[in-house]
Amino acid sequence: MHDQVTYDYAIIRVVPKVEREEFVNVGVIVSCSTRKFLEAKIELIPQRLLTLDPTLDLETVEGYLNTIPIICAGEIQAGVIGQLPQRERFGWLVAPRSTIIQTSRVHTGLCRDLSAVIEHLLATMVRPLQFPLEKS
Repeated sequence: MHDQVTYDYAIIRVVPKVEREEFVNVGVIVSCSTRKFLEAKIELIPQRLLTLDPTLDLETVEGYLNTIPIICAGEIQAGVIGQLPQRERFGWLVAPRSTIIQTSRVHTGLCRDLSAVIEHLLATMVRPLQFPLEKS
């Protein structure tokens, strides 16, 4: 039987116009030191961002977002940041910043299955809400 472990997570946000403080949740970062786990998943729906800023450079935003999972994995393309220890990479990714890509504050949880946590966070915090169809 697998014991539960603590994990930390943050929601990845895109803030098209920082001065307006409006954002769209586009992904999650989950870290668990016990399991040596650091993973990010991005689910970008461009139309949601373009609703807030029709002039947004989506290609640039996607480029920035695509580096987050690379940094988590510690891949060579991540440069110096990717070579940091796992916990430091998480800290660097979730550090407060006033740029177009931001994260929520860090939250902590308890689980057995970290992959299930990522899926749950994507379903509840990132993907658009699904409303039941009204019956006539």
